[in-house]
Amino acid sequence: MNSRRTTNGSLAGVAPALSTPVCDRVVLNEESFQRTLSLERKRTERSRKPFLLMLLEFGDILPKESSRALGKVISALCAATRATDVVGWFKNNSVVGVLFTEIIIDDQSSIVSTMMARVSETLGHSLTLDQFNQVKLSFHVFPEPWDGGMFDRPSNPMLYPDFSDQDDRRKYRFAVKRLMDIVGSGIGLILSTPIFLVVAALIKLTSEGPVFFRQQRIGQHGTPFTFLKFRTMFTNNDHSVHKEFVQQLIAGKVKPSTNGNGNGNGHGVYKIKADPRVTRIGSFLRRSSLDELPQLINVLRGEMSLVGPRPPVRYEVDAYEIWHRGRLMEAKPGITGLWQVNGRSRVKFDEMVRLDIRYARTWSLWLDIKILVRTPHAVLLGEGAY
Repeated sequence: MNSRRTTNGSLAGVAPALSTPVCDRVVLNEESFQRTLSLERKRTERSRKPFLLMLLEFGDILPKESSRALGKVISALCAATRATDVVGWFKNNSVVGVLFTEIIIDDQSSIVSTMMARVSETLGHSLTLDQFNQVKLSFHVFPEPWDGGMFDRPSNPMLYPDFSDQDDRRKYRFAVKRLMDIVGSGIGLILSTPIFLVVAALIKLTSEGPVFFRQQRIGQHGTPFTFLKFRTMFTNNDHSVHKEFVQQLIAGKVKPSTNGNGNGNGHGVYKIKADPRVTRIGSFLRRSSLDELPQLINVLRGEMSLVGPRPPVRYEVDAYEIWHRGRLMEAKPGITGLWQVNGRSRVKFDEMVRLDIRYARTWSLWLDIKILVRTPHAVLLGEGAY
């Protein structure tokens, strides 16, 4: 939940160059506060204990008032928060943040309302009416709900300022990556036109239904998009079998010696072997990875990249542990990636997530090129493809 309220207040003073003690609290500078926020996210991913980020955004304050207003606001925050909560600059000279760590959230609306009332009352007694009217108060809970509701981007950017800074540093390389995606997908679509025509004819001749399979997948930052593949299954089949299998696999309830049908190969696989829903031509398309060709259209649209994490379906994301979301936060989903060239469906789910996170954090254009070069070999071997 992202609750916002405009109140009255002021605090524009010059941001301290270093973390500065104020009353009985240390007010962190922007770099230190955002680093603490990032560490708290990682701690919550493992502990599952939520935290609340409160942001106080200030309007224009006269320089002669800034120092005095700053002292009043920090004193007010000291009075309204616990000693274990973290106070600092979310954005120097304009936004102060408070991290309420390890909170218990039974009713998210209730705790936000309680904190808003407490902080507003304290600030109201400490600031002038003019100062109080310039403060915008907002609350951001982590982990945020990814329920696929009305938001195009379920992930809250306020909780990931370090990712925004990282994207800014990489923007020129990202531009080159996007150019490579456009050129690569464009050339790929032109060269594969004969394959598209042959595969489309085979699909229509061997089973009833459309040529393309369209499905909502979850992209970067949790943004949904329409994912394209050649149809490899019979129409009107029951997806609950795969849904149950995926949820059990993510939860670690699928034994390493099974693949969903009781046929062991020594690994927990992501796809079901010998899936009765798959057509004969569909089985060939999956083994050869030709069913993935229409994803070049997704790449051309900008919804995917040539290289990146595999885009999950909604019910998979619903079963994620909090830390699993990391594979969707730092990189756009791709047709191929470290997972695909390292065993594909033979790799256990948690290991797939770690490979995707490692790719995102060590990403470079050279790494993309190496993965693209390795992909044809992985496709020809067909290892882990079902």
